[in-house]
Amino acid sequence: MILRRNPVMSAIALIANFCCIALLYLLLQAQLLAVLQIVIYTGAIMVLVIFVIMLLNLGDEERLRERYDWKKIIGVVVVSGFLLEMLYLFVFSGSSGAQAFHPGAANIGTVENMGRALFGRFLLPFEVTSLLLLAAIIGAVILAKRKI
Repeated sequence: MILRRNPVMSAIALIANFCCIALLYLLLQAQLLAVLQIVIYTGAIMVLVIFVIMLLNLGDEERLRERYDWKKIIGVVVVSGFLLEMLYLFVFSGSSGAQAFHPGAANIGTVENMGRALFGRFLLPFEVTSLLLLAAIIGAVILAKRKI
C-alpha cells in the first residue's frame, strides 16, 4: 500500500488491508468488531479518503501510472509462495487450533460484552476520543473556510 505511486490504488490496497483485519477479528470470534471494521473503516473512512484524493486532483497521470519491473515480479512470486505455504499449513495440518481459545471466547466479541467494556471500563478513553474527533472536524471546517 505505501509503495504505490497511484493514490487511488494505494487506497484500494488499504481497503483490502481493512478487510483482512476484519477477517482476523472473525477468527478471534469478535463478530461485532469485524462488522464495525467493515462498515466504519472499509466503508465510511475509505469513501472520505478517496473523496479527498479526487478533490486534490493530482494532475499528471502519466507520472502516476504503475509500471511492471523485475522487483514486482519477484514480489508476486514470494507472496504466492507464502500463500501456498500457509494454505498447506492450514489444509494439511492435523490440529484445528480451536483448542487454544478460552472456553468463553464466543461471548467476548458479542455486542453486549463490547458495550459493557466500552461504556464501563473504557468510558473515559471513549469520550476523549470523541472530543478529539470533534476538534479535528472543527479544525477542518475552519481551514476549509479560510481558503474560500
